[in-house]
Amino acid sequence: MTDTVGFIGLGVMGRPMARNLLRHGFRLIVHSRSRGPVDEVVAAGATSAQSPADIARLSTRIITMLPDGPDVERVLAGPDGVLASLQPGSVVIDMSTIAPATARRLAAQVQARGASMLDAPVSGGEIGAIDGTLSIMVGGDGSALDTVRPILAAMGNAERIIHIGESGAGQICKACNQLVIGGTLAAVGEAFALARKSGVDPSKVRAALMGGFAASRVLEVHGERLLQNNFKPGFPARLYRKDLKIVMDALSDAQAPAPVTAVVQQLLTALIADGKEALDYSALGTVIADLARAE
Repeated sequence: MTDTVGFIGLGVMGRPMARNLLRHGFRLIVHSRSRGPVDEVVAAGATSAQSPADIARLSTRIITMLPDGPDVERVLAGPDGVLASLQPGSVVIDMSTIAPATARRLAAQVQARGASMLDAPVSGGEIGAIDGTLSIMVGGDGSALDTVRPILAAMGNAERIIHIGESGAGQICKACNQLVIGGTLAAVGEAFALARKSGVDPSKVRAALMGGFAASRVLEVHGERLLQNNFKPGFPARLYRKDLKIVMDALSDAQAPAPVTAVVQQLLTALIADGKEALDYSALGTVIADLARAE
């Protein structure tokens, strides 16, 4: 591999994604707010940069994986940000989950400097980041995507790197993803509550459902979490709240009704009001059980 990749944001998702780039032979320069993850990835073979601007000076393929839109704006357009030293012909790949409008606005700023920006949010969670099996939904210029496909394939399933459309389309797709997950998770919670209230073993219900049309990744992974009462955060509920706000804003902008998602948002609000924002967002499925008093 000859590309040098700059990577900004070594959190729960970013750290294993960066390590997968190293495993695939990419030269990697990293920067993150916390020093610990930087030291870990440097020990695995990366080089440390002093700032986002430093990343842009040293590489023309730049990945950001950050918690929210304001974080991405600050890293790209803030003082000593990527845009301060972005080289013409560079490709910026934002793999965070942010508002589509923010993605489009930042892409225009990057384009004004002779570079390209892709919004490329992911699905698959921490497990997918560790295993390098993430699904990647991409908005932006297709020819720019072609130049960085090997980089994305080092972090995700090559067959699930999907070009959705123009800038912002990747984030719209991620909103759709979070909408479907939330609705499915709530339904799984309802099913388990019904089983328990009826004196039926929910683990056997799950096993049976996994063999039919009700099977889903949510039922498989999060259903198991619900059965084991294991909500160690891979993706905390507070971040899912941020994602659902993006979903609701996108629905409003598109004038697309989503009554099921409105209920999911209320269930998530109840979970967080109960002091459980640090739990994995799959704990959303417990709210129905609590309402039903399904022990």
